[in-house]
Parts: sequence; structure tokens; C-alpha cells
Amino acid sequence: MTNIVPPISVLKAYDLHDPSVEVSTISNGLINHTWKLNQGNHAWILQKINTSVFQQPEWIQENIEQLGRYIQSINPQYQFVMPLSASDGTTLVEQDGNFYRLFTYIPNSQTITVVENTQQAKEAAFQFGNFTRQFANFDCSQLHTTIKSFHDLSFRYEQFQQSLRHGVQERVIQAEKWIALLASFSFIEQTYRSILTDPEFKVRVMHHDTKISNILFDQNHHGLCVIDLDTVMPGYFFSDLGDMFRTYLSPVNEEEKDLSLIQVRIDMYKAIVEGYAQGMGDVLTEKERQSFFDAGAIMIYMQALRFMTDFLNGDQYYQIQYPTHNFERAKNQITLLQQYLSKKNEFHNC
Repeated sequence: MTNIVPPISVLKAYDLHDPSVEVSTISNGLINHTWKLNQGNHAWILQKINTSVFQQPEWIQENIEQLGRYIQSINPQYQFVMPLSASDGTTLVEQDGNFYRLFTYIPNSQTITVVENTQQAKEAAFQFGNFTRQFANFDCSQLHTTIKSFHDLSFRYEQFQQSLRHGVQERVIQAEKWIALLASFSFIEQTYRSILTDPEFKVRVMHHDTKISNILFDQNHHGLCVIDLDTVMPGYFFSDLGDMFRTYLSPVNEEEKDLSLIQVRIDMYKAIVEGYAQGMGDVLTEKERQSFFDAGAIMIYMQALRFMTDFLNGDQYYQIQYPTHNFERAKNQITLLQQYLSKKNEFHNC
């Protein structure tokens, strides 16, 4: 893989173009390109924003700056990761149509890419819940929607329906069994629509990307803070909670082709529920608490629809490594959803 380096002009904008500054690539990001900069005892994180995904990068910065000012006014002890200003006072540096921002590296911090135990799951769930709770009184209508229809299940279901009519028909025939399974779960989309029309479900400041690598941990695996705030925008509780269920419950991820390895772990579910409920505290409504299970069903179903839709449309969105990659991902998520739904009664006892 080519080692991409940040432009000298960007480093100059932050007064970090000195030869003593060491630049290394951080490889675990899937969207933005990220580097770590070291100079003596100081370190920073530099990111290039992926404008194919985030077409209005200035909206990201406006959101983060608004939230940063708010949290500073109500809880200055809360560790909120703010971008640093360049020498001209801006927090977003443009170079040849690309956009960059710089953060202070938090010392003695680490990220993990795979949930290894229930304590990590509970700690991450607490951090994401606590993040939303900090903004319980913030008017989230002030925030930009950085990715339109990102977690809109009705929109994703309609895309799926369109792919059945206008997609690659050979693939529609190939996936017929799995398409029928997806259609049989359409009641989940009805649950989603009922949430949107019920005032007991609040529009909140949500992270929208709650994979475990978006939590910084200390060396003792205690959570420090939430990072990667590009997708922070108005949303509903199911986005963050449901995506934790989707990505933490099974010991294998969406890339696993051996469907027999997919399993839903009750202890992991319990840890996520406990951590998230503690993090959100009393800002959760009773209706939201009663709908924790639905959150997982919505997010797993949504991802299964997205993978199948992309496969039927000829793999236009997700990167693939082989011709049936998105089909295998869809089967993975459908299997995860089947197992998840089968454990509903056990989950209600958690």
C-alpha cells in the first residue's frame, strides 16, 4: 500500500513543517486518512476528511465547534476532542480541494478494534451514552446533518425495493432465498416508523458510529472519551445503541463467510444495556428503555438491507474484494438478525 504523506503546505499551516516533526500513518481508519505527528514530547493527530463521504466538511467543523463551546459552558471537565486552530485561526485547512484538521494527541491513550470482553463493551456503551447525555439540553436543530438519510430505515428499505426492480436481475435470482428473508423482516421498518412519530422518542445529539475504535481507552482499559465526531448530528437513541449491538454481540464481524461462527452473546448484550443505561441516566424516557431490543433489530436489519441493495445494484457503494463480497456480507447480517430476534425473550430478562 502506498504511504501517503500530508502536504507540506498543510503542515506549514499548523507550524509543524520543521524537520524534527516525525510523521507516521495510522492505518485503522476506514473513512478519513489519519497521521500521527511527533515532535519531542508533543504529539498531534492530523486527519484528511473524505469528501466523497462528507461532501460539506465545513458542516462537520461547525457542528464540532458548536458542541465544543456548549460543553465548555456547562461541563468544562468533560473531555471533548476539539480541533486545533491553524496559524490563521481557522480549524479547517483546505489544500487542492482537500480538507485537513489537527487534534492534540491524548497521552497514554489507546484504541481497540475488536471487543474482547464484556467490560470493554460496558465501558464503551457508557461513554457513548454519557456523550449524548452531556447534550440533553442542547438544541440539536442547530446541527447540520452531515450525511443525509444515514440511519433512515424507510429510505434504506425503499432503496432495497428499487434494487429488486432495477438491479442486476441475474443477482436478484441468485439471491432469491435471502431476499425473501429480508422481506419477511419488513415489520422492523414499521417499528422504525412508529418510533419517528412517537413523541416519547426524543431527537438527540447522537454519534451515529459507535464501533469500539471510536472510544479512547487508558492503559487500564477505562474509557477516556468519544472520538471521530464527523457523524455527530441529530438522531434517535437506536442509532448508537443499535449499532453497538450489531458490532459487539457476535465474536465475528460482517466480513465472516462461515455463518456457523455467528452468534449472539447474552452477556455482551447485558453489558451494553447496563453501560448505556448508566451513561444516559435519567434523560432516557421509559419508552426508550422499553425499546432497547428494537434498537438492535433496526440497525442490524438496516445494514443487511444496505449490503444486499449494493450487491443487487452491482456493488456501487461498498468496496469489495471479490464478486460476491456484498452478498456474503448481507447473508452474514441476515444470519445475525435471525439469531438476534430468536433471543428476544432472553434479552428481556437482562
